[in-house]
Amino acid sequence: MVKLRFDKGTIVVSGDVRVPNSSWDPRIEAFRAMGLYYPEVLEFLRLSEVEFEDNVLDLLPCPELISKTKLRDYQEEALRAWLEAGKRGVIVLPTGAGKTVIAIAAISYVNAPAIIVVPTIDLIEQWRTNLTKEFGVAIGAYGGGENTLEAITVTTYDSAFLRAEELGNRFKLVIFDEIHHLPAPSYSQIAELFATPFRMGLTATYIREDEGHRILPKLVGNVVYELETDDLAGTHLSDYTLERIFVSLTPEEQIVYKKNYEVFRNYLKKKRIKLRNSRDFQRFIMRTGTDPNAREALLARNRALDTALNASSKIKALRTLLTENVDKKVLIFTQHNKLVYRISREFLIPAITYQTSKEERHDIMRKFKATNYKGIVTSKVLDEGIDVPDATVGVILSGTGSSREFIQRLGRLLRKKEGKKAKLVEIVTRETRETGISKRRRR
Repeated sequence: MVKLRFDKGTIVVSGDVRVPNSSWDPRIEAFRAMGLYYPEVLEFLRLSEVEFEDNVLDLLPCPELISKTKLRDYQEEALRAWLEAGKRGVIVLPTGAGKTVIAIAAISYVNAPAIIVVPTIDLIEQWRTNLTKEFGVAIGAYGGGENTLEAITVTTYDSAFLRAEELGNRFKLVIFDEIHHLPAPSYSQIAELFATPFRMGLTATYIREDEGHRILPKLVGNVVYELETDDLAGTHLSDYTLERIFVSLTPEEQIVYKKNYEVFRNYLKKKRIKLRNSRDFQRFIMRTGTDPNAREALLARNRALDTALNASSKIKALRTLLTENVDKKVLIFTQHNKLVYRISREFLIPAITYQTSKEERHDIMRKFKATNYKGIVTSKVLDEGIDVPDATVGVILSGTGSSREFIQRLGRLLRKKEGKKAKLVEIVTRETRETGISKRRRR
């Protein structure tokens, strides 16, 4: 008889049968397949009418998991699409549309041990709060120094990667929050080493141009349901407008910008290098390790871009915006912490960066929600996942050309409120590379 067992992220197949996606391991004289292929191994053996003994899953003891939350119509459609796809697949919904609610409903439907993988420790706490409130059971956690295993467990991608060999057969459902992180070379191994048969991915930003997304159907499943911000704006999300304000460099800043950008451009011209996409730019970065002139060109480019992103006229434009929206809650986004702290000092606005302690961050959020604070300035900390209290105006002083980042920052403003119309404003330095960055992120 063929016997299946789990061993450090792989399925060991003992017996005279070669299953799909397996290779022979002479050390144990048996075939091995990655945990990812567990459902396919089972299907192959059943269709082949091979008698087998399945000892792969070692599920944690699990109480009955019943959710009483009523889903919105589109949330029900998303859950149904996932179920019809064999309990595998990715759900793409805007920030604030309730992806967590759908995941909770999926856990209730499967009614078996489930693990949720998230990118940050803050999100562990956010998920635990929601899951405890919904199911009234102890919720485990891996990450931030905590290692508690329960029928429902939340873990960071980092911890899941480190513990995949021991956790990979303990759950029936795995939910990847912010699934655009999963294609990273190390994180993708989580999905490969887990034998968990049912899989759900959640994101607001499934950017199909990203090369990494080509492997997501294999790891989790195809996109089974997708709505964009405009599909829900005005109904389940707030209406919104996008504005762009152009400012100019001062004469002194223009000299610094042109001088440094010319160094960068001359190097590319001399070496006949064309930067048409991110892959070309990555090759250029690699040259800086062996070519001192390439390194100087890169540093000059960065100095030029730093001048454009931190133009003094942006501060004047921001002052005008804050005056015009003095009665509204405002979120201010920048690319670098240097500008965050400058704005915080000049306008007496609380700042949140990676250096802000968890306690201080929670205190700022609480006071922002209670309207003690009318604004928050941040770099990238609030871009992803974290629930941000209701805000009406967003200001992007600087950022990358990433559409994902732009969508996430817009999503911070779209929490539904009666009579609300959100506004996202970009402040862009004209006649610099920042105009191209702004165009790219608006794609």
